[in-house]
Amino acid sequence: MTNPLIEQGELLNWPAIETAHITPALDVLLDEAKQVLARVVDEKVEATWENVVDPLEEALTRLSRAWSAVGHLTGVMDSPALREAYNENLPRMTQFYIELSQNEALFHKYEAIRSSSAFEKLDAGRKRIIERELRDFRLSGAALAPEPKARLMTLGQEDAALSQKFSENLLDATNAFALDVGDAHELDGIPADIVEMYAEAARAAGLESKWRITLQIPSYLPAVQYANNAALREKLHKAYSTRASEFGPKEKDNTPLIGQLLKNRHEEAKLLGYKNYAEVSLVPKMAETPAAVEAFLTELAQKARPKALADWQEVQDYARDKLGLKNVNPWDSAWVSESLRRAKYAYSDHEVKRYFTLPAVFNGLFRLVEKLFDVRIVEDKGPVWQEDVKLWKITRPDGSLIARFYTDLYARASKRGGAWMDSDTSYCVLPDGSVRTPVAYLVCNFSRPVGGKPALLTHDEVATLFHEFGHGLHHMLSRVPQAQLSGINGVEWDAVEMPSQFMENWTWNYETLKTLSSHVDTGEPLPKELFDKMLAAKNFQSGMFCLRQIEFALFDMRIHDDDDNDHSADFQQVLDAVRKEVAVVPAAPYSRFAQSFGHIFAGGYSAGYYSYKWAEVLSADAFSAFEEEGLFNPDTGRRWLDEVLSRGSSRDAIENFRAFRGRDPSIEPLLRLSGIA
Repeated sequence: MTNPLIEQGELLNWPAIETAHITPALDVLLDEAKQVLARVVDEKVEATWENVVDPLEEALTRLSRAWSAVGHLTGVMDSPALREAYNENLPRMTQFYIELSQNEALFHKYEAIRSSSAFEKLDAGRKRIIERELRDFRLSGAALAPEPKARLMTLGQEDAALSQKFSENLLDATNAFALDVGDAHELDGIPADIVEMYAEAARAAGLESKWRITLQIPSYLPAVQYANNAALREKLHKAYSTRASEFGPKEKDNTPLIGQLLKNRHEEAKLLGYKNYAEVSLVPKMAETPAAVEAFLTELAQKARPKALADWQEVQDYARDKLGLKNVNPWDSAWVSESLRRAKYAYSDHEVKRYFTLPAVFNGLFRLVEKLFDVRIVEDKGPVWQEDVKLWKITRPDGSLIARFYTDLYARASKRGGAWMDSDTSYCVLPDGSVRTPVAYLVCNFSRPVGGKPALLTHDEVATLFHEFGHGLHHMLSRVPQAQLSGINGVEWDAVEMPSQFMENWTWNYETLKTLSSHVDTGEPLPKELFDKMLAAKNFQSGMFCLRQIEFALFDMRIHDDDDNDHSADFQQVLDAVRKEVAVVPAAPYSRFAQSFGHIFAGGYSAGYYSYKWAEVLSADAFSAFEEEGLFNPDTGRRWLDEVLSRGSSRDAIENFRAFRGRDPSIEPLLRLSGIA
């Protein structure tokens, strides 16, 4: 019987992958990788690029591609059987990769390559890979004595299991809640198409004459934005804000997992000779020290605070004067804000949404990318993991293939929340001279089409789509011959958001929006009058939003940047203190944000959430070059492609930026674009 995780073609055969394939495939591929590893570390083998790096990279690519596919499926098609198979194999996969990163013999091989006379003859990319591998070996504890090295391995295995359990708890807690409404009057204020979505959810659950609201964002957010029923908003807000916490089933509470992760990270830092985990996290990033990050966030908070205070005062005044609310409770703020937006700018998110049908948005996005980078994007044929998933290809004007990508866009119970881009394969030139084509996944959680009409996106969701496609372009348009430096591989974590945030700026250009809007009933593009209202409202509550992001980033940095306290027991108090210092919008006393903060406890952003704001500075400044030189200037587009998108991590991100912009980044374009300055 063939195993599609072993028999890897250009595209994986997704429908053929069964849970029964996972363990046998990993048996084979792990054995392959271990055999290659044993060969390359043999004392008789000369330490050269061709003898060590190439063969190991080939074996590890096959293994990581299979394991990555399994991880991808757990994210988009979770099931009890798949979850069991993943968790059964997680310990041994984690152990393999930790052992590899700590392998002293392999570490010495890389050191030997670095110190050999042949090193100077390597091209710049290969030299960079060797230097980076040596850095990563040290960060993994390869140079430690046996006892601390073994302890580091144990902690790493624990971390992987804890992060996976955190993610599972959050998904399960989100799916466990449903609010069934039997009286239509309780849904007063909610747009008709959203009410119809709730009715479809109820029918799918076998409920007659009812409406079902869940905690998945396309269902939850419109309810707290539009429902005039305060009791309904409060019930939903509390359920959402307490997911995976002590307020739910004990076995799904993420509180002890957070505590253990923080303890482990603190111990790992000490074992590696660092004062705290934040110092470890920043070694491969652009930011040099935790103090530099804190100073950046503090400066930004100071600049944003006057705007944020004015934003919040406006909400309170409007609630009191127009809505009769003496106090704006946490479950009221989204509702009051949306009501204020409609009153102030004479439009609603719902009105705008009717112009953004998913097919039109995709068509406009593709045409923009084609114009900027002289490529073509068309639908492709190939196996997919779910019926709604589509496969696309990017080609040159002559039809030659550049990359492929999948889109999986609709929310479902088996899929974790949020939006993300991930990669299946990376561009590279293989040792035999052939080229490997990159393949990426683009995953979102939009509302499904209802009533036989196309799916509709809010303008925020349009921006989300552009954001994730920016990540995709960064990965797929790479021209770096070494896979280890190609696409998003190895890009500093606090710079990897730059190309994605850059793309969001196009969703505020009317010429672009005209090409990607088509009214669901009339087919008309977004009217200029409505766009002008949106533009006037673009920075509505931008101060509040900026401070909220800084709140998350400071919390993340402070629980990881403490020499003496791992904050495993008092992380909630740290969050409360940060809120007191930074926030202008009060949080509910029951709010348990940390328990759903998957970015830092299950997503690789630990001591790195500041990256979003850091990269916003870079992306806003980069976009200002297009404003100065012409938004659709092909020369500027070509320079962005040549100096940033195609470069991967072959240069430091700051060097890519300087090559594109001709200078160091400035914070002023971000302050201007976000209405803070």
